[in-house]
Amino acid sequence: MTDPSGRGSGSRQLQVETHGLDVIGDAERKGTPRTLFWPWFGANVSILGLSYGSFALGFGISFWQALAAGVIGIVFSFLLCGFVAVAGKRGSAPTMVLSRAAYGVRGNRLPSVVSWMLTVGWETVLTALATMATATVLDRLGWGGGTATKVVALIVVGALVVVGGVMGFDLIMRLQTVITVVTGVLTVVYIALVADHIHWSAVSAVPAGSAQEFIGALVFMMTGFGLGWVNASADYSRYLPRDSSGRGVVGWTAFGASVAPLLLLVFGLLLAGSSTTLNTAIAADPIGALTTILPTWFLIPFAAVAVLGLVGGAVLDIYSSGLALLAAGLRVPRYLAALLDGVLMIAGSIYIVFLTDDFLGQFIGFLTTLGVPVAAWCGVMLADLALRRRDYDEADLFRTRGRYGDVEPLPLLLTLAATAIGWGLVTNTAAGWLEWQGYLLGPLGLGGKDGSWAYANLGVLAALALGFLGTLALGRGRVRTQEARPPSRPLDVEVPGA
Repeated sequence: MTDPSGRGSGSRQLQVETHGLDVIGDAERKGTPRTLFWPWFGANVSILGLSYGSFALGFGISFWQALAAGVIGIVFSFLLCGFVAVAGKRGSAPTMVLSRAAYGVRGNRLPSVVSWMLTVGWETVLTALATMATATVLDRLGWGGGTATKVVALIVVGALVVVGGVMGFDLIMRLQTVITVVTGVLTVVYIALVADHIHWSAVSAVPAGSAQEFIGALVFMMTGFGLGWVNASADYSRYLPRDSSGRGVVGWTAFGASVAPLLLLVFGLLLAGSSTTLNTAIAADPIGALTTILPTWFLIPFAAVAVLGLVGGAVLDIYSSGLALLAAGLRVPRYLAALLDGVLMIAGSIYIVFLTDDFLGQFIGFLTTLGVPVAAWCGVMLADLALRRRDYDEADLFRTRGRYGDVEPLPLLLTLAATAIGWGLVTNTAAGWLEWQGYLLGPLGLGGKDGSWAYANLGVLAALALGFLGTLALGRGRVRTQEARPPSRPLDVEVPGA
């Protein structure tokens, strides 16, 4: 096993990471952009990628339309992650600290809260799915899949995720390397075993959908993949040396994150398109349903690949959610923030596993609703990064009277406006608590909440575009003023959350 720098790590003793929001010093920077492949691939090689084939066809589109929507949505959204990751090596701090350069030190607390909600939500979903998949496998083996089994599975999965999040970067990098190898091999075996369930005649007979339905599937793919990670993209690249290639950071982040989902999506589309029964079952139990076409002898390996893949994603989420919570203003050590998020994750998983019977509807509603403000933030962050000609002044990221200011009203107002417009252009009828959305579809002549554009989720694209273009047009002077100031003196106080 190797550490991120490529040196042998067998002699290195694992310990709880002490870094929180603080800047990573040059002496602790290590590795090359290529090492970013491991955490991003390990976090996205999950068997859940197969289920996205069913989710995409659920928009009423054909195999070829779903494939195009998936390829464009996955690659484009992970490229956004790659561009944000460049900020990590330029500023040495977590993603939600670097965005203080755009929003101000305390003004950044609002997007940090949204980021925290998204990452906690994702880690909760992944933990719940791992629990349900374990119970389904054990039930098929005749070992019991009831409440007691689910409780034990939730405890084990939750413990793995929380330990990884609390221990921090070094353990995560080692864990993701193992997950990448084991999950990658077992996923290939799974595909070989169920390949005979694919019937191209049934797949090719799936009728094509409208342009609006295609756009809806495309946006769903973006929010389900890259936009779910973009607010944490710099959390790992901040450990790279300052002279690391920016193109390498973008390329290895996007490649590592997208290669597995692309392959899994293709196979998932073929499976879901071949069987309406399987397609329907995936909506209720996205991972467990995939066991119904497996031989019994492979159920235990399948449980391993499913749980490891989901744990890999959840570990990255809980690590980043702890950092986002600190950036939102909580003054505790990073490991305590991760532990608190772990408690919330367990509580949310209990609700999903034991109390709700409509996973897919709530999942889509969650992704779309938080996807809008995250897309707005991403647009602002990318444009702000594009406007900068110098690296971040790291000390001023922690000073309310520094060059980045306390509260920057323009980026905040732009984000709020983009979010308000975005929510007005999305609908989530499957989740009753979101029926208030879509209020602009009628006034803008898009057919209202029941029209042809109701499920296109245009609000995510609109929020991303408004945040990006608005910052490019109005933020240039602010960035030039910031960069005209001389370098600040180093921090002489402890950074909260360090």
